[in-house]
Amino acid sequence: MDWTLKAQAARDALPEHVRKALDAARAELVTAADPYFRDVETDAGLTASMSVEPARSSDPKGPRVLYFDNGHGWLRYVFVQRTEDPQIVVEEVFWQ
Repeated sequence: MDWTLKAQAARDALPEHVRKALDAARAELVTAADPYFRDVETDAGLTASMSVEPARSSDPKGPRVLYFDNGHGWLRYVFVQRTEDPQIVVEEVFWQ
């Protein structure tokens, strides 16, 4: 997983307990069989405090939003599908 400089700076500015929640969300995302979370139960494999949805419903393979910490925070990411080394890029992080 890679981070844009803006997203990394936002992550580093968060309180420690929030960074831990974000790291848990990151681990779920990195180990997901399908980072797009497609299918009927899109986020059934995630913990109860997390959910995923498309950033725009008109762009099904575009950016996704992963909500964490029971909806108090979210990160927007894109998945670059490559044969040898798939890549997840976090573009934005927010928490309140």
